[in-house]
Amino acid sequence: MNVLVVGGAGYIGGAATDLLQQTQHKVRIYDSLLYEESYRKPVDFIYGDIQNHELLKTHLTWADAVIWLAALVGDGACALNPAISIEINQNSVAWLADNFDGRIIFMSTCSVYGAQDGELTEESPTNPLSVYAMTKLAAEEHLKNKNAMIFRLGTLFGVGDLFARIRLDLVVNVLTVRAALEKKLTVFGGDQFRPLLHVKDAARAAVEHVETRHTGVFNLHRQNVRIIDLAYQVRNHFPDAEMITTNMQFQDARNYRVNSDRARSVLGWRPTWSIDDGIGEIKDLVETRRLKDVRNPRYTNQTFLAQIVRQPNA
Repeated sequence: MNVLVVGGAGYIGGAATDLLQQTQHKVRIYDSLLYEESYRKPVDFIYGDIQNHELLKTHLTWADAVIWLAALVGDGACALNPAISIEINQNSVAWLADNFDGRIIFMSTCSVYGAQDGELTEESPTNPLSVYAMTKLAAEEHLKNKNAMIFRLGTLFGVGDLFARIRLDLVVNVLTVRAALEKKLTVFGGDQFRPLLHVKDAARAAVEHVETRHTGVFNLHRQNVRIIDLAYQVRNHFPDAEMITTNMQFQDARNYRVNSDRARSVLGWRPTWSIDDGIGEIKDLVETRRLKDVRNPRYTNQTFLAQIVRQPNA
């Protein structure tokens, strides 16, 4: 099978590409290298923007299946320029649906549920609280009548592969870096829940289903964790770190727990990587100086994109 990974140089894409290279599929990566300076994996690579429809359509013609990872990701990153976020996250998927009839694997987000009580299933009401969540939910609608699997991912963590940019704007990774460098963990409120998922488990779900006949929406998470409990779990890896809690309300209003029983029962999906695994991976990167400068803006979507927005000709 010919598999085109659109956005394949990114956080999930790096892990997905490694897994695909272990299969018999022919793999091609299509990416604009927004966060990267180069692409050096030994795999067929096309440098291209998803808005270049003529170029992209050439490679869609080649593909039997598409893993669509191209997106502006995160509430803050999408809020910088809502119009561009709608174009990239939503309109591009509408164009894909109109121009590709093969297998589609699409990554959405559990953020579409917003702030709700109880464990949320795929049938629960949605309540997107950000441009990011709204565009992802709208993109899902464009795929509902296609041969498509839509994965609503929990908040990712951990290391995807040995090359792609690590993200240090995700809660597990952020807390781990702060504990390693500052020897303290500051938690605002902390009662809000997040469903967490290792990036490699997200990638594995995508790769395992490029050939299956399953369609529809599936939640994917490992476990629902309160932020305060997560902070204590991180501190277990850094016994000398100071825990600082405050009742000040954190600006992120999302608070939700999800249920992934559908993926477990229908797909037989089981997460492999634990939260402690992810904490250990990030801890090792920082302590061995494999990340020379963890404050480099390229590791944080919103900070990096804000620099581009501020450029006069951007």
